[in-house]
Amino acid sequence: MRIMAFDYGTKRIGIAVTDPLQIIATGLDNIHPNNIIEFLKKYLQTEQVERFIVGEPKQMDNTPSQSAIHVKGFVNLLKKTFPEVPIEMVDERFTSKMASATIAQSGMNKKHRQNKELVDTISAVILLQSWMERKI
Repeated sequence: MRIMAFDYGTKRIGIAVTDPLQIIATGLDNIHPNNIIEFLKKYLQTEQVERFIVGEPKQMDNTPSQSAIHVKGFVNLLKKTFPEVPIEMVDERFTSKMASATIAQSGMNKKHRQNKELVDTISAVILLQSWMERKI
């Protein structure tokens, strides 16, 4: 079964998944928050997902950031719609900066480096990788 991670934003949600053996995390897609449940219902018809990982937005002093209320609403929606899938929160501090640094180091041209959707997807991959590393 796969593990799926979300980097939630009010404009788009970056999504990453593991392979069925849970060895490799890969970026899957970016979805507008209004379309996420429909997307997940279709995805879960063909793939088995063991758990959802959601980035938890925190400030440097470990308190919830301003976007935490939106993430909480998203988590509640996931729980309501997919009650059989457990949800874990993972600290998402620095994931966007790490994603931007990864993109910059990849040698992509400036246009691709400024692609916010790519940053969100890579942020989701970083969240998923950090969860997988903790699990080992």
